[in-house]
Amino acid sequence: MNISQSLFSFIENRISPVAGKISSQRHIMAIRDGFIAAMPFMIVGSFLLVFVYPPFSAESSWGFARSWLALSGKYESQILTPFNMTMGIMSIYITAAIAYNLARRYQLDPFMTAMLALMGFLLVSAPQANGNMPTVALGCVGIFTAVIVAIYVTELTRFLKHHNIGIRLPPQVPANIKQSFDLLIPILAVIITLYPISMGVQALFDQLLPQAIMALFQPLISAADSLPAILLAVLICHLLWFAGIHGSANVSGMLQAFWLTNLGLNQTDLAAGLPLTHIMTEAFWNFLIVIGGSGATFGLVLLFLRSKSVHLRAMGKLSLVPSMFNINEPVIFGTPIVMNPTFFIPFILSPMINAVVAYTAVTTNLLPHMISLVPWTSPAPIGAAWAMGWDFRVTVLVLLLMALSALIYYPFFKVYEKQLLAQEQAEPATEDEEAIVW
Repeated sequence: MNISQSLFSFIENRISPVAGKISSQRHIMAIRDGFIAAMPFMIVGSFLLVFVYPPFSAESSWGFARSWLALSGKYESQILTPFNMTMGIMSIYITAAIAYNLARRYQLDPFMTAMLALMGFLLVSAPQANGNMPTVALGCVGIFTAVIVAIYVTELTRFLKHHNIGIRLPPQVPANIKQSFDLLIPILAVIITLYPISMGVQALFDQLLPQAIMALFQPLISAADSLPAILLAVLICHLLWFAGIHGSANVSGMLQAFWLTNLGLNQTDLAAGLPLTHIMTEAFWNFLIVIGGSGATFGLVLLFLRSKSVHLRAMGKLSLVPSMFNINEPVIFGTPIVMNPTFFIPFILSPMINAVVAYTAVTTNLLPHMISLVPWTSPAPIGAAWAMGWDFRVTVLVLLLMALSALIYYPFFKVYEKQLLAQEQAEPATEDEEAIVW
C-alpha cells in the first residue's frame, strides 16, 4: 500500500467515524442550530452599523461624504438603537435559540425551556443595580456564558423531568395551567444553583459572571485568532469534506462563538474609536478563505467551463451560479472531489494559501478589519466589501485569490481531465451531459 492509499484509508477508517459521531452529538448540533437561528438579528444589526460609521475619512471634502458624516454624527444614538437591540444583545437570542433546539432533541417543551434559559442568563448577566440593568454582558462578552447557561438549564430541566421532580396536579387541571406549574420547580432550581455563583463571582472579582468567563476564555480567543489556528481549522474542515462529511457545518458550529466574539469586539472598538485588532470572523472565512465554497473551488469551476471533457464542462455550467453564492456541493460531489486523490492536494492547499494571503493583507493594514456580519451566500467580492464597511479595495484581493486558486487547481485539473477524456472516448457522453453542454 502506497502513501496515498494509506492516507485515504486513515481518513476513511479513523477520521470519518469520529467526525460523524461529533457532528451528530446533540449539544454540538444545538449550538450550531442556535447560532443559525439567531443570525438574522445579528446580520441586520451589523448592516445598520455601517450607517453610523460610513466608509469615509473625517477629512473628506466630497459633499456626499460630508453630508453623511454630519448626519450620522448628529443622529448617532438614534441610528444605533436598532443595532443595540440586535447585535448589541446577541447573547440573549443565542441563549434562547440554543436551549430551544436542545430541548427539541430531548422532547421537552422547547418554548418554556428557552424562556427558562433566558431567565437564567439574565439572572447572571444583567442583575439590576440602582434601578438600572447593565447591558455590558449581553453582547459579545456574554456569548460563552450564553452557551453554557443554555445547555445547563436544559439539562437541569431534563433531569428534573426524568426523575419526576415537580408539582403534581390532578388530571382534571387544564393543560396550559399544568404547563405553568411544571415550570415552578425548574425556575427555583435555576435560581438556587446559578444565582449564588453569580453573587460569589461579583463579591470576589468585582465582575459579572460573563465577564469572568470571558476572561477565562481570553487566551483561547487570542489563540484562535492566530494564523496557525486558522490554518488548523481550514485543514480539519477540508479533511472532513474530503471524507464525505460536511466539514463547514461541523467546524463553523464549533468556531461560531469565537467568530462572533471577535466581530463584537471589533464593533465595540470601532464605536470607541480604538484600533481594530481581531481578524478571524465568519466573513473572513467565507469571503477570503473559501471563495466559492469549501476548497475555494470557484477557480476550479472557471477551469471546468473551458474543459475538453464533456463531464467537467457540464459540471462547470451546472456549478457556476451556485458557486457565485458560495454553494459548491455540486462541484464537491459531482466532480467528484470527495475521496478523489487527484484533487486532495489543491482542495486543501488552495484555502490555506488564501488564508495566509488574506491574513497578511489585514495584519499589514493593506485592508481593514471586518466589522459586519454578512449572509454567507453573498457573492465573495460584495460580501467581503460589505463586511469591511464597504471598503471596495478588498474586491481586488478577492479576484486575485480566485485567480490564485485557479492556478493551484490547474495542473491537477489537467490530470483529471486527461483521465476523463480517455474514459469518454471509450464511452459516449450521456444524454443529460450532452444537453447541459449544448
